[in-house]
Amino acid sequence: MTDYGHDLRFGTFLPAEAATAGETLRLALLTEQLGLELTSVQDHPYQARFLDAWTLLSVITAQTERISVFPNVANLPLRPPAVLARAAASLDVLSGGRVELGLGAGAFWDAIVGMGGTRRTAAESLQALEEAVAVLRALWSADRSARVDGEHYQLRGAHPGPGAAHDIGIWIGGYKPRMLRLIGRIGDGWLPSSPYLPPEQLADGNARIDEAAVAAGRRPEDVRRLYNIAGTFAGRGQEFLQGPPKVWVEQLAELAVTEGMSAFVLMVSAGGDTDLRRFGEEVAPAVRELVAAERARSAAGPPLPVTGVVEPEDTTAGPIVAHPANDTLATPTPDDGARLSSVRLWDESERPTGPERDATVRYTARQRAKGQHLIDVHDHLRQELAQVRDLVQQVAAGSIDLARARSMINTMAMRQNNWTLGTYCESYCRVVTTHHTIEDLSLFPALRAADPRLAPVVDRLEAEHHVIADVLERVDAALVAMVTEPDGIAAVRDAVDLLTDTLLSHLSYEERELVEPLSRLNVT
Repeated sequence: MTDYGHDLRFGTFLPAEAATAGETLRLALLTEQLGLELTSVQDHPYQARFLDAWTLLSVITAQTERISVFPNVANLPLRPPAVLARAAASLDVLSGGRVELGLGAGAFWDAIVGMGGTRRTAAESLQALEEAVAVLRALWSADRSARVDGEHYQLRGAHPGPGAAHDIGIWIGGYKPRMLRLIGRIGDGWLPSSPYLPPEQLADGNARIDEAAVAAGRRPEDVRRLYNIAGTFAGRGQEFLQGPPKVWVEQLAELAVTEGMSAFVLMVSAGGDTDLRRFGEEVAPAVRELVAAERARSAAGPPLPVTGVVEPEDTTAGPIVAHPANDTLATPTPDDGARLSSVRLWDESERPTGPERDATVRYTARQRAKGQHLIDVHDHLRQELAQVRDLVQQVAAGSIDLARARSMINTMAMRQNNWTLGTYCESYCRVVTTHHTIEDLSLFPALRAADPRLAPVVDRLEAEHHVIADVLERVDAALVAMVTEPDGIAAVRDAVDLLTDTLLSHLSYEERELVEPLSRLNVT
């Protein structure tokens, strides 16, 4: 989990078509009216139907008062960095410090060559980008003359200026490992797009940037993390940003506090007023509030032992009195002991138990809801598993064919709990894996830190996650084979029986041991 502590910013990525230029300007004005901080346009100079990005950004700054603008991202092969430096600084001065610089190494090389640009290999593109950043910073400096001796770009005593009205950020778009390392060394920001880099890949990109930053003597927080995002409010909540505003709020807030993404730029098409308004009026304020609350909790440090009432402002809890063990907490789902498979992958008698509950501890309604939330999440997993078993039984009975069953299983979607990224997975097996991975990386370390006595229980739960992961691989392999092997249903049934035994036993054990600590401790 990484939160680099940057202030949150929200904005738009607007169309650049000349045919809808008036619409683009109107959406830029609406972006500002909604209280968002950024607006941007793409830069593809070889597209005949597109307006020139810098001309369009200049007009937008002239018609707005507060919002910052940036190219998303500037096409370096067709924009000489010395001229780009002058253009960005000039617009920054004229707009009162409202310009940032999104920068890319280039793509669509045939089109670039057609416009008179130079075709570059991947290695040459990276080298040219690094040299360009040196040129930009040299011409924005207060030095008397600037020199850069590069293979692709040079400055031979050029005079820096005009000075920008503020320190212009260089936000670099890129995805591959060498580009990410370059961003860590010299970039002010990383600017990926969700259609090209989904949320589950952000952690790997951040790690590469962080490692390169530290190696270069920088801090990881020296690089802002921005994210161009696309989605719909009309979805059913089965994929990233495919659902009502509440889904967006949870998912974006989680990306902020777990992946350090601190700017979200919505891709808006012409006529996209409704989605833009919902983003500005409902999503952005709620994300700010949720992230601020999470940061405040983190800043408070580990909680003190709970010996009295926590969260006294909670007036929904009713009278606060001491209670005997467990009659005020959510009730864990018991393990009925039934087993479907003859295979045993662990010894349940060896499971450790946590500390006994202190009968004098009192809980508010809000605290008790935390334990109930864990049970609710597990109940969703149980319900989906029941559907998987039902499909297998239908195949065995000949009610549906094998391909149809696998398709139905693989398109199941399961809502994740509030301490995950809030994303959705297409496959039930991936859902369980994601749920366990987030517990291993986020929830379990927090529980260990808050109450070290829970360490044996948490260690056991983590070990069982690895066992269940192996069982899930068996299920997935059996599902793949089921389509081509006429008797494959038997292997699927055996794998699902083993999954049922292990998963249901594990969920009951986890609830038995964690419902009370989750209610007592200040962890999320």
